[in-house]
Amino acid sequence: MQTIVEKSGKTLNGYAMLFGVIALTIFNLFWLVMMIREEDPAMLLVFIPMVVLNAISFGGFFIVQPNEARVLILFGKYIGSVRESGLFFANPFASKKHVSLRIHNFNSERIKVNDLDGNPIEIGAVVVYRVIDSARALFDVENYEQFVAIQSETAIRALASEFSYDSHDEGKASLRGNPLEIADALTKQVQTRLQVAGVDIIEARISHLAYAQEIAQTMLRRQQAQAIIAARKKIVEGAVGMVQDALRMLSEQKIVKLDEDKKATMVNNLMVALVSDKDMQPVINTGTLYQ
Repeated sequence: MQTIVEKSGKTLNGYAMLFGVIALTIFNLFWLVMMIREEDPAMLLVFIPMVVLNAISFGGFFIVQPNEARVLILFGKYIGSVRESGLFFANPFASKKHVSLRIHNFNSERIKVNDLDGNPIEIGAVVVYRVIDSARALFDVENYEQFVAIQSETAIRALASEFSYDSHDEGKASLRGNPLEIADALTKQVQTRLQVAGVDIIEARISHLAYAQEIAQTMLRRQQAQAIIAARKKIVEGAVGMVQDALRMLSEQKIVKLDEDKKATMVNNLMVALVSDKDMQPVINTGTLYQ
């Protein structure tokens, strides 16, 4: 496939040409009056070509708005693009296609896809883009707006299958837990696919993320269970550290001497008190009545 790269089109100042066309129109009117007055048919040999030239010249004017481009095509050949805003004059026989250079938003539909773990999820994204090469956007793809939509949805599907919806592993990225990393990965994927169309991706972010309806309740209970397990693990780790500190301090400060059985009993009592999700009622041992 032949790739066309944008180049600057050759144009003339529109205001100067407008003055010339108006002057030519005035001349034609003056010539018409003279021809009627003189009643000389030979004057038609000048009048007719000038009128045709005058009529054709109006087709050479075009206006370029800010943040838009005009692509000039002469008999099927690309002859350049005009990005500067203002009034211009170009070959009257050249067509002047409009291409917007403004920033566009593409909001994808909610797509149902399986994540890395095979769980069905619903995902949607917002892609912010703009055209940076008007020639490629017009000639290398059939319709660059539809191309952006289709390729963006394809990139979203590919991204969703590379990550899990959620992960309790701190070293593993997930769709829900690492939004910035996921946004960067999505931006790179979409940019790679849309580079051929002369489109620059400014930003791409997930706008909707949820489990599919058929497993939403089940996965919610699973998330709650995983959260409880993760919390319990942290509590146990903290409790073990506190027990170790308590035994070490008792030993270093020589407050009390404990044999292995008493240490086991103390560890058991402390772990129950620290790990339990209910408030413990202390039992104070004041000694025995009979020695």
